[in-house]
Amino acid sequence: MYKIEEPIYFYFFIIIPIMIVIFILVLWWKKSTQKKFANTELLAKLAPNASVFKSILKLVFLLVGISFLIISLVNPKMGTKLQTVKREGVDIIFALDVSKSMLAKDIAPNRLEKSKQIISKIIDKLGSDRVGIIIYAGNAYPLLPITTDHAAAKMFLQNANPDMVSSQGTAINEALDLSRTYYNNDEQTNKFLIIISDGEDHQEETKQKAQDIANEGVKVYTVGVGTENGGPIPIELNGGLVGYKKNRQGETVITQRKPDVLQGIADVANGEYIDGNKTEQPVEIIEKVIANAQKSEFESTQFSDYKDQFQWFVGIGLLFLIIDIFFFERKTKWIKKVDLFNEKES
Repeated sequence: MYKIEEPIYFYFFIIIPIMIVIFILVLWWKKSTQKKFANTELLAKLAPNASVFKSILKLVFLLVGISFLIISLVNPKMGTKLQTVKREGVDIIFALDVSKSMLAKDIAPNRLEKSKQIISKIIDKLGSDRVGIIIYAGNAYPLLPITTDHAAAKMFLQNANPDMVSSQGTAINEALDLSRTYYNNDEQTNKFLIIISDGEDHQEETKQKAQDIANEGVKVYTVGVGTENGGPIPIELNGGLVGYKKNRQGETVITQRKPDVLQGIADVANGEYIDGNKTEQPVEIIEKVIANAQKSEFESTQFSDYKDQFQWFVGIGLLFLIIDIFFFERKTKWIKKVDLFNEKES
């Protein structure tokens, strides 16, 4: 198992295409300049050992050497063994509404991106707690099983979008049922379900479902995003706006946040409804709730004893740079025989 310590240094790879472009331009400049003084046959006689192939080979050695040095700056590490460790924490499941109405831009950048920001910031505040993510619209789907890998949770979260759910609507009921399968630790005394939605298109039995899951020891918090004045639902194609969703009468549909729905779910589940239009508010409230919750011990398996591997890449990179220094651009006997670039004298 590998992990990257300093991924920001990957940006240095922009050097590679820049050097290739510079090499091509210099090669073109040399050829055009030489043609001003002599024709090709005369140049071949004046410089019989000149080799384009070896110049390219020198460049390849140089670029490979630089590439390995850049990778060494990134410092890849390798986990040498799996280890079962004991942790203390709570189980937190995020149920994220990814219905089309969540694309409304009545809050910036839109309801869905605001919801992702809230979840991401909550995850940043967690310790060794376990997290899981459910997405739902007309159906509910597991996006990420419960895990202690917070980095993976944030990565999967960023990919959540309405296209991942086959039918539209807001199936909070299915999300509630699916969340029950996530709590796989019977000894866990504190289980949290955080529903983030605009509250539209709820089903009548939602409150009963919420009460049932609360009776199983799950604390349900709801976070509402969007404004009560609402906004149109954009229709985008290839990242560009092509219009807004319309009803059968041809009128633009205005989607509104329904706080009463989310408030009702929180009330029957002994939880709390939180206004999510300001990111800091739900983050701070949920952080305090989780910090004050009793932590349960659980086991998790993870790679341990990560060891630095940068020295291998430094060594290989320096080796290629040394080869480049001592590698001459003149033709050698075997290169003359191969004549890949038709460099033989006419």
